Amino acid sequence: MGAMESDRLLLLCRPGFEGDTAAEIQAAAGEIGFPGYCRASADTGRVTLFPSVGAITEFTDHWRLADALFPRQAFLTAEPVPLPDRDRVSTILATLGDEPVRELVTETPDSEAGRAWTRLARALEGPLRRGLTDAGLWQPDSGAPRLHLLLDDDGAHIGLASAGLDDSRPGGIPRLKRPKSAPSRSFLKLEEAWQTFLDDEERARALQPGMRAVDLGAAPGGWSWLLQRRGLEVLAVDNGPLKGEVATADGVTHIRADGFTWRPPRPVDWLVCDMVERPQRVAALAADWFAAGRCRYAVFNLKLPMRRRYAAVEECLKVVRDHLGGAPARVAAHHLYHDRDEVTAFIGPA
Repeated sequence: MGAMESDRLLLLCRPGFEGDTAAEIQAAAGEIGFPGYCRASADTGRVTLFPSVGAITEFTDHWRLADALFPRQAFLTAEPVPLPDRDRVSTILATLGDEPVRELVTETPDSEAGRAWTRLARALEGPLRRGLTDAGLWQPDSGAPRLHLLLDDDGAHIGLASAGLDDSRPGGIPRLKRPKSAPSRSFLKLEEAWQTFLDDEERARALQPGMRAVDLGAAPGGWSWLLQRRGLEVLAVDNGPLKGEVATADGVTHIRADGFTWRPPRPVDWLVCDMVERPQRVAALAADWFAAGRCRYAVFNLKLPMRRRYAAVEECLKVVRDHLGGAPARVAAHHLYHDRDEVTAFIGPA
């Protein structure tokens, strides 16, 4: 028995964004000269990249999920396998061959059809891990790839991913909770943004009590609430009212002003912005703040059009770079799980 042979890259995204994900992956393939094509069906939350010639690894050797915009998850795989009613583990192991693995991720697409398979995916996790152990393939402390088992109406997608290609969380989805005291669920976007754009060490350094933050378009106050909970001093700028405990919280100063024209009396550590406005205008505003030294970090949401969303984000990122004017900076963007028709962008020290 040999190792499993993969001939395609499977990617997961938010349902409804399959075309945008495919456009992004095709553009990435073009940049590295990889001859390939994508297949995607609407509202499945799944896109597959195939090589026209050569091996799929000619693409994955030059691509990282962490740098992607719309994909949440990715792994190498082959044709999906029908699962029998009984002894499913043996079928999966036979497909895997003698490939050792260091970890197991069972998942489903984030779609209505995909969620119908969630219970079975979870039920298979324990038996499959035991089967891998009995076969001598479970090597958690090794450099072996991670095993992915994705179930949907097409069958079992059995795949592998080396470090950097995938996300260790099922579906690439973070599990964040909303406390009852939060004024809105929007704070989840900022929390996820910190987890996405900063590693543990960077978060500890960049989010220290006593630091100063400006929240443009703050109402009803979800992002200001989270910043205050982290111990930051917050200037919440919005002509509208704050709601809940954040309206009277120590360390939060509500300034009734236009977020596009107001400027801080002195530089702050963080600029955050979730204003409903043309994305190019928000991108220019955040970049201008950073380039002028008004903030050290910026997180801002870009509201997207209904069509050509990948092209719209690329245009906004060009606006950011143009307005930075050569200032050294790290610029990134990602369609977060808690985003809907928007993406979240980041500017920080290079």
